Amino acid sequence: MVYNKPTYRRKREKHRINEIIRVKRVRLIDQTGKQIGIVDTRKALDMARSQGLDLVEVSPNTNPPVCRIMDYGKYKYQLAKKEKSQRKAQRQTSVKEVKFRLKTDEHDYNFKLKHILRFLEGRHKVKITIWFRGREMAHTEKGKEIIDRILNDLGDGIQIDQEAKLEGRNMSIIVSPKPGATFLEEEKEEES
Repeated sequence: MVYNKPTYRRKREKHRINEIIRVKRVRLIDQTGKQIGIVDTRKALDMARSQGLDLVEVSPNTNPPVCRIMDYGKYKYQLAKKEKSQRKAQRQTSVKEVKFRLKTDEHDYNFKLKHILRFLEGRHKVKITIWFRGREMAHTEKGKEIIDRILNDLGDGIQIDQEAKLEGRNMSIIVSPKPGATFLEEEKEEES
């Protein structure tokens, strides 16, 4: 059998820098943002090198192209940081679901409550569902009491996104954490 080595393509930079800029004249901006004017590319490159910086083509579509004297590594880092923060802001929070029954025991109730607190600490929305079986449908008010107890135990750090409503054999409510609210610290205090 013959194994071929994978070929690696070099990533092409988004911006042309230094010798890669192939035009004769550029509109130059120094590192402070002050516009110097239209300058020969060689002269602009010499100015950048004398300051220990790079000549970066910022706007290639204008005539002549706009170039800026800057530290390209630092510029790339700032762009990556900005992109990462934008992605983080776009990240969607998932909805976690925790199910209770009318006859949920005290230990199980506390265990599920801790799960809800962990989900809220992780900045997830939580759908709390009370599941009715058989004749339990005649006692939906007890389901509402359980939801009220859960909301009381969760405290002030939550906001209700969807009020409690009955859907078939389930009563559910969706809660999410308020900005800056913490939940696990309260849990540690209860244990000690």
